[in-house]
Amino acid sequence: MPTSWSASSTDFLELGDEHSERQLELAILARVEPFLREMGGAFSFIGSQYRLEVGGSEYFIDLLLYHRRLKCLVALELKVGEFQPEYVGKMQFDLAALDDMARMADEEPSIGIILCKSKEKTIVEYALRESNKPIGVATYRIVTTLPADLQGQLPAPEQIARLLEGV
Repeated sequence: MPTSWSASSTDFLELGDEHSERQLELAILARVEPFLREMGGAFSFIGSQYRLEVGGSEYFIDLLLYHRRLKCLVALELKVGEFQPEYVGKMQFDLAALDDMARMADEEPSIGIILCKSKEKTIVEYALRESNKPIGVATYRIVTTLPADLQGQLPAPEQIARLLEGV
């Protein structure tokens, strides 16, 4: 079941109001160790602009992490504007490709997190309603708690909000 976490943005990354997705990514990469620690300490950094080749075309995941306790890849898609429904389709594609091409036999299915600067509640709800992949949107909360199997494994909405405050 898709999940959505609440978050605003943080001066942890020291970005102004106007910035590009690449600037956001570079700000996170420059502070990757404290960022991962703030995300709960169970994440390992795999790469940025992680390349997937599908059907002769290249696709890129902004940031790819690994969650040690959940034993799964975590794809982060960084968006500086308002959430758009097509972000869910891109994330579903990325997760399916990761699961087929990068996931190891002993790992769980990949998880996606879309980090947006803003959102509209109804658009997020409709976009995630039919998704069969675990995807979170880090600017809006659809449910008040994470699914039981993810509780304690992923950062709380408040932690993500502190990390992204001011972005």
